[in-house]
Formats: sequence, C-alpha cells, structure tokens
Amino acid sequence: MKSISRAVSLCAVAAGLALAAVSPARAAGGEVALQHADWSFQGVFGTYDRDALRRGYKVYKEVCSVCHSMEYVKFRNLGEPGGPEFEEGQVKALAAEITVEDGPNADGEMYERPGEPKDAFPSPYPNPEASAAALGAAAPDLSLIAKARAGGPDYVYSLLKGYVDAPEGFEVTTGSYNLYFPGHMIAMPAPLSDGQVDYEDGTPNTVDQMAKDVTHFLMWAAEPKLEQRHRMGFQVLIYLVLLTGILYFAMRKVWAAAH
Repeated sequence: MKSISRAVSLCAVAAGLALAAVSPARAAGGEVALQHADWSFQGVFGTYDRDALRRGYKVYKEVCSVCHSMEYVKFRNLGEPGGPEFEEGQVKALAAEITVEDGPNADGEMYERPGEPKDAFPSPYPNPEASAAALGAAAPDLSLIAKARAGGPDYVYSLLKGYVDAPEGFEVTTGSYNLYFPGHMIAMPAPLSDGQVDYEDGTPNTVDQMAKDVTHFLMWAAEPKLEQRHRMGFQVLIYLVLLTGILYFAMRKVWAAAH
C-alpha cells in the first residue's frame, strides 16, 4: 500500500503528465534539444525489440498505470505479431489479474468477472473528473502519447530522465524542476528510480534503462503496425525499382528500330 501511495504521488499531475524532454545542450532561442536514444524501430528497416517491449510493459504496469490509462490498448494486443508477442497463456493470465464490471445479466444486474484478453487496460480512475480530483488535474491517457508530442519517443524518454536540481536563482514554486519540460516546472515528481522495477531477464534496472523500455512500449502502443508498414514500404520500393527497369528496357526495345 505504501508503494501505491508513493506511485500516486509521483503522478501528481497534468503538466507533468504531458511528458516532455530535452538534452543539456541549449539550442538557439533558449530551447533545449531532445535527448536521443538508438531506437531499434527507427529507419526503413526498423523493428521493435521484443524484450524491450516486455520490459516496458512491466514498467507501465507497475509504475505508470497507477495514474495513467491506456484505453486504446487491449490485453489481446500483447500477443499479436509485431508487439511484445506474449504467449496466449500469458495474455490470459495478465488479463485475469484485473476485475471487470460486466452485464447486465439475465436478472438485469451488473456483475464482476475476471478480465479477458478482449478487455482494454483498466483505467485507475472511473472518469477524468475523478482523476483530476485525486491528482490535481486529469492524467492523460498514454495510448498515443509517443506520437502525440513533438519529438515523439525522444520527448518521452528525455522527460523521464529530466529531473535534476534547479539551477541557482531558479525558484520552483510548484511541483518539480525538469530540465526538459516547458517552463521547467512540472507537477509530476520523478516517476522512476534505480531498482524500482525488477527485470526477470537480468537487464540492469537503471532509470535510463527503464525510461528506454517504457518509451519503447509506448511507441508500440501508438504505432502497433509499424513493422507491417515498413515491410509494405520496402516491397513497394522493390516493385517500383523492378518496374522502372522493365519500362526502361521496353523503351529501348521499342525505339531501337527508330535509330
């Protein structure tokens, strides 16, 4: 219960929940440049790292889900190709950990049942008003956060690592100081700390690693068909190259007699 209370306080709210970030190097105009990680999903041939996705889900579940929902992601998505690809039994077990209100039944009454793969990730609050009342402002849904912010995954990753001591002369009047958040004052305290989440695969559970993993997971949630899109794009490119070659040689054949 103590850890849950701590997690809730870490999500104190709104401004901070907008997830933003940037690196120590100052850009022109006083803005700070986003930190960048070597994401496996970037580039024409980019793919998701399955291990990172599974670890990222664990970070979301144990830390972020205390305040944030992911209403557009269902448990069954965790087992689909291109994602974490949990086995069917694992997906059912993860879904069964939650309780869902369903119904009405034959008597016209609502009832509770264990979660099923068809169910969406549960929201920690029944509505935005309840979230705002508990946290000070409604915590945003994270389903699309990695695509909804300028800078994408770099934005999320940088913000999670951006909690540092305020420089001399800077007065933090509310929340915490974050190097990368606009205005630098963010309502959400640092959500991650070294050793906070245990990784079964032995990966070091540092703040940097957890920030990378949960960002990887949030990127997949926002764009689950990325690998399919990359494959399709590559196939179209190959088709166009072959078509260009065929048309070129056909043109030479047609015009050969003219010369």
